[in-house]
Amino acid sequence: MDNTMTAPSRWARFKQSDFLYYFLKDKVAMTSFAVFMVFVLSAVFAPALAPTNPYDLSTIDIMDAELPPSWMEDGDSRFLLGTDDQGRDIFSTILYGSRLSLTIGLLAVSLQLFLGVVIGLSAGYFGGRIDSFLMRFADVQLSFSTMMVAIIVSAIFRTALGAEMFAQYAVVMLVVIIGVAEWPQYARTVRASVLAEKKKEYVEAARVMGFKAPRIMFRHILPNCLSPILVISTVQVANAIMSEAALSFLGLGLPVDQPSLGSLISIGFNYIFSGSWWITAFPGLVLVALVLVINLLGDWLRDVFNPKIYKG
Repeated sequence: MDNTMTAPSRWARFKQSDFLYYFLKDKVAMTSFAVFMVFVLSAVFAPALAPTNPYDLSTIDIMDAELPPSWMEDGDSRFLLGTDDQGRDIFSTILYGSRLSLTIGLLAVSLQLFLGVVIGLSAGYFGGRIDSFLMRFADVQLSFSTMMVAIIVSAIFRTALGAEMFAQYAVVMLVVIIGVAEWPQYARTVRASVLAEKKKEYVEAARVMGFKAPRIMFRHILPNCLSPILVISTVQVANAIMSEAALSFLGLGLPVDQPSLGSLISIGFNYIFSGSWWITAFPGLVLVALVLVINLLGDWLRDVFNPKIYKG
């Protein structure tokens, strides 16, 4: 008789994990995740779901401008949520705008994560002058508001590259701007975790075995710091989406021909007092709902990874 036991697969371990147990027990977390996935899938499949392509000028008729939602008087059945000042279908622009907003938010957080993890690991592991220099630099940046840093960097890029070049690479520019503005949040969180981890026996054992600093930092210490990184990432995605929306609203974000949720709100704001409230209202509601569900997921993750405050 063979008494050897096969190790359970990752999927089997996940199904038996406390993480999944608490997730299935929390209705707010499940609802938030479901709504978030609806946003993500709608954004990914925007070309298939959208009735029109708001980037295709040949499909836009200026005579359809500022039409109310289809259920209102003077509404058109072709435009469920009405049209904007250029005659673009609001529903289609929201789908494409969500796609851009989510793309910028996720890529910007990836850049923040990379910069923050590398700087935080270096500061916490090496300590001394390296730690002092990197953390003082982070403190200086944190003394300015995120939006102030983003506006200054955006204005510098616009002036250096010109409005035309900036518009062409607007998505890349916004990812860099928002990523550079927010990395200190990660750096300080990672540094605090590293300071606690580097005194533990497994780090000393790795040093005795002759492992070099980069391997100890990224292969041994970093995996034990993932819980706070995961929690802060959800909050930062919401912040990045809001930052993009704010910059676009101020005219420092995406150009008019590439509508994001922020630029849609900005466009509609000019017409809200003329009665065309739907141009701003619907993109605004979508933005609020998207940020809300991400923040709710972030709060749940924070509680799950902190057993002292999680009560199930």
